Amino acid sequence: MAAPGLPPPSTPEAAGAVSGRVSREPKQLPELIRLKRDGGHLSEADIRDFVHAVMDGSAQDTQIGAMLMAIRLQGMDIEETSVLTQALADSGQQLEWPKAWHQKLVDKHSTGGVGDKVSLVLAPALAACGCKVPMISGRGLGHTGGTLDKLESIPGFNVTQSPEQILLLLEEVGCCIVSQSEKLVPADGILYAARDVTATVDSLPLITASILSKKVVEGLSTLVVDVKFGGAAVFPDQEQARELAKTLVSVGVGLGLRVAAALTAMDNPLGRSVGHTLEVEEALLCMDGAGPPDLRDLVIRLGGTILWLSGQAETQDQGAARVAAVLDDGSALRRFQLMLSAQGVDPGLARALCSGSPTQRRQLLPHAREQVELLAPADGTVEHVLALPLARVLHELGAGRSRAGQPITPGVGAELLVDVGQWLDRGTPWLRVHLDGPVLSCQQRRALQGALVLSNRAPFKAPSPFAELVLPPTFAQP
Repeated sequence: MAAPGLPPPSTPEAAGAVSGRVSREPKQLPELIRLKRDGGHLSEADIRDFVHAVMDGSAQDTQIGAMLMAIRLQGMDIEETSVLTQALADSGQQLEWPKAWHQKLVDKHSTGGVGDKVSLVLAPALAACGCKVPMISGRGLGHTGGTLDKLESIPGFNVTQSPEQILLLLEEVGCCIVSQSEKLVPADGILYAARDVTATVDSLPLITASILSKKVVEGLSTLVVDVKFGGAAVFPDQEQARELAKTLVSVGVGLGLRVAAALTAMDNPLGRSVGHTLEVEEALLCMDGAGPPDLRDLVIRLGGTILWLSGQAETQDQGAARVAAVLDDGSALRRFQLMLSAQGVDPGLARALCSGSPTQRRQLLPHAREQVELLAPADGTVEHVLALPLARVLHELGAGRSRAGQPITPGVGAELLVDVGQWLDRGTPWLRVHLDGPVLSCQQRRALQGALVLSNRAPFKAPSPFAELVLPPTFAQP
């Protein structure tokens, strides 16, 4: 594997020593920040110098935050975004695999949502379909939950794995879900944590570079990005999400990645559980062949797209059928159990989690001390359960972070006791909140009750969250 190290501080052309040109003096960080703040174009050398300063510690936290905000306000063009992506990828080791694996190396990434536990199900499901899934994932950003935080709610689960350990995990299990480390995309790890506390989570070029830098080092054949839109997504508008989707596909193609982007709705929580251990429990239900239909639908559709784009299924529908089959026959659950054991969970606990009933599983995972149920204030059909106010209250209760590195409370969360589209009678419990601290405040109760949107229309079947698929140029819509 390639040796880890700092990205080069500038382009080879700029270095000049070998070519005989005069060596370029790198710009000072305040000059780079001012240039982008004023809407200027950052050269490849400028961007690599910034990433180098982030890595060697010469960039102060305030300067990193200032540059992120300048990029958030002024944006970056495709060229700048591609260079930033590659510079972040170059900040650590590149993963290398047996050549025979290339077509099978696939991954999925989500821009973040409320109740989004798709990765926990999809990685082992794809492994059960014969894929190799080296998933480098992230922690919670803003009000959204992080895949790593959810998995770390399982006692013993270790998200920190060396490149050599990742290779072994793929050989033995077929999938792994790991964090960035000092060896894998470390510069993005620093910027990712800074974005969470500097109100720059929603920057299109920063999202693109963060997602794709992790995928560049994975050496994938195929990547599908789940781009969320709606009230609880980074981008509330579908058109903005489409712009991000097209940028991801375009930058990916330029970097040699086959990238597709699915636009999926995030007004309501995905599934019926929000919160780290509660979402692990719901992911296990999905791998039992059960669980909420919207979660299963999204797992099957995304997985089917990945199998089709990577040439492992002739059509999306054929790929989706294969993913559904491994959920229903227990193959995905067995892979998940193997992954848990291989990543540090006691084998007995992994077996008990994957074979136990929902009640038994709850006793095996951290859970909150108190449960509070909220009652429907009126009769009506459930039009929406607004994910954003729900997530914000859970964040206040300890399920999220206000600063990088802050601990979270894994048992805090909420269970939806209703489905969108169903009729609800006044006084019926519709939400169960799991909390560790004192009782809900009046303000928190009001916010949660405001998340329940009722109407007078007849009950209806809730639509699939899957809205649109943006494909690379060489693929046509099926």
